[in-house]
Amino acid sequence: MSSPARSDAALARRLQGLNLYLVGMMGAGKSAVGRPLAAALGYRFIDADQVLEQSAGRPIPAIFESDGEAGFRELETAVLDRISSWHSLVVATGGGVVTQPVNWGHLHQGVVIWLDAPADLLLERLQADATPRPLLATPEPATRLEQLLQARRPLYAQADLRVEQHRGDDPQAVAQRVVEALPTILKERAQPPEAPVQLEDGDGRPTQSIN
Repeated sequence: MSSPARSDAALARRLQGLNLYLVGMMGAGKSAVGRPLAAALGYRFIDADQVLEQSAGRPIPAIFESDGEAGFRELETAVLDRISSWHSLVVATGGGVVTQPVNWGHLHQGVVIWLDAPADLLLERLQADATPRPLLATPEPATRLEQLLQARRPLYAQADLRVEQHRGDDPQAVAQRVVEALPTILKERAQPPEAPVQLEDGDGRPTQSIN
């Protein structure tokens, strides 16, 4: 039996430099899972929000305050365009990147992985995180989070792979589940599945789901 390290190296060769884009709500653990995932594949990890802040020379809350959400989304798309020209990356995207149709043109150049988590777990993580979240700066953040989640779920479902998370999940273990599921996704990219999969978006792109 091959060691995990060898298996991951073989998987990296099969990916042929395809970027892996982690999507999901704020608090879904995209950065926490992305780092061990990148390490396992010998990829580089990038946090798209950090790249955006460096490019703008301002933190995200300041961008929202001066340019509004529309201005922020324009910057986000420009950053994603830059990132998509690189290769061999695991990219933690912002929670709202899926709301702009133009972004899917960049995301689908790689493999899109939805890190899904229930609203109560997301809120628990966000409350423990001191990072400002402009879209949750309301008197009732739990209600706002649920609204955002419901609106974005159909968009996240356009991902190639959905990974459910539960309370107590370790980021390293979630990353390993992604590694184990990726060969199936790569096989389907080369050859359409003969049997229907669990989820499918409006364009007919299959979305595998693992618990």
